Amino acid sequence: MTTLDYPAWLRIDHWLNVLFLTLLIRSGIEVLSGYPKLYWRDDCRPGTEWARFTRKQMPTDKLYDTLDEEESYPSLIALPGHRKLGMGRHWHFVSVIGWVLVGASYYVLLFATGQWHRYIPYSWSIFPEAWHDIVTYMSFNLPPLLPGQPMDAVQKLSYAAVIFLLAPLQILTGAAQSPAVEARFPWYVRLWGGRQSARSLHFLGLAAFVGFVVVHLMMVFFWGWGQLNAAMVFGSVRNIYWATALSGVIVLAIVVIHIAATQWSLRRPRSVQRRLGAIVTAGRRLVLRPLSSRQHYTRQAVSEEHRVNGKPPTALEYKVMAVHDFADWRLSVGGLVERPVALDLAELRALAPPRTQRVLHNCVQGWSSIGEWTGVPLGDLVDHVRPLPQAKYLCLLTMQDTGRDDPSADGSGQFYEVIDLELAHNAQALLAYDMNGAPLPIKHGAPLRLRVETQVGFKMAKWIDRIEFVEDYAGIGMGMGGWREDNIYYDKDVEI
Repeated sequence: MTTLDYPAWLRIDHWLNVLFLTLLIRSGIEVLSGYPKLYWRDDCRPGTEWARFTRKQMPTDKLYDTLDEEESYPSLIALPGHRKLGMGRHWHFVSVIGWVLVGASYYVLLFATGQWHRYIPYSWSIFPEAWHDIVTYMSFNLPPLLPGQPMDAVQKLSYAAVIFLLAPLQILTGAAQSPAVEARFPWYVRLWGGRQSARSLHFLGLAAFVGFVVVHLMMVFFWGWGQLNAAMVFGSVRNIYWATALSGVIVLAIVVIHIAATQWSLRRPRSVQRRLGAIVTAGRRLVLRPLSSRQHYTRQAVSEEHRVNGKPPTALEYKVMAVHDFADWRLSVGGLVERPVALDLAELRALAPPRTQRVLHNCVQGWSSIGEWTGVPLGDLVDHVRPLPQAKYLCLLTMQDTGRDDPSADGSGQFYEVIDLELAHNAQALLAYDMNGAPLPIKHGAPLRLRVETQVGFKMAKWIDRIEFVEDYAGIGMGMGGWREDNIYYDKDVEI
């Protein structure tokens, strides 16, 4: 066979790609377990999914939320497995950063060194040659290699498709699932057919990568495991025995990294949250934080039924207020402000001209809906109470006690969320009291909920009754910036 001569940078990138790609696949499966159903339409209407990876059947005689639909996948396939969506997100996004950096170096060196000739066809004649190669493989024979090249025609086209089409597809459809990107560039989401269409294409891309890896390993076996191992370890066909042994050591090291990542996540999730979260936060603040929402969906695009995440408060006090249309409810706003206030619904409505926005809601689990929200711009409330110079964050406290109100939630205590004060003046940051032209329904957060469209849904606290301006959130709850951050190990800010 043709002598293979792979440069050192290509061999290093190859093995790093194996590491990051396998981390992406396992953590991606964990992310999928948060909402193991795939749709083409953004409303995620129950029963319209085109694929499902769960046997659960949701009840039709009582309220259920999407947390009830979450699955627990074993750690053998998911990183880390066992309903640890927060951990899965940390590993997925860190792996994305590593994979993209490796890919960027690969692209640059590919063209800088002339190695691109391996993958980019010179002539249209390669397509009939590739078909002939497929027929040859189906007859259980090996086709001839291309003249002067280390692969046949169908292999060359396959590598080119993976490198120049499939990999970019995964990056682009992944970006289309970021609420910050979707909010700033709604046309980009429509380019993929919608948010759920992008999620489905992203899954199909993952399946294509898995299929490619399986076929790739088969081809290595058929064409000569020892020789190709030597090429990918030493750069040429020599020292086959030691190359095979060393490639086994590299694969074992990758397996050990996976085991260590899984055990670290299951045993010390707070450590993973802090360390991996710091890496993701740095990248997210640089790329996504500057984006501001510019959504304006049509009335026809509004979802017929908006999904629910989190169960409403069941305390007697809340039920009494709900029966009386929240006439006795007050929004208390205080902390580091010059002008603390307590506003009822009428006073809140009169505080500023109402704003109405029709926007795409993104749940951290993966489902979406389009809704119309009306309320007071959060920036107007902030200006009204005049924060002190040391105020940096808003802490939104709710009437929901998760241990009492939501049995499906892990942990207990009053639900709260913290957002950066700078987000309050975003174009579509809103305290919503109406939804779809009517008073906000109880299941969606009545009497008041937050809308910050560049964030994932769980940050948009529901059933709010108090807002505190604070300098630091380390002393609130477990100090991670929110109830889900404390108990499920999410990032405090979730533009992706």
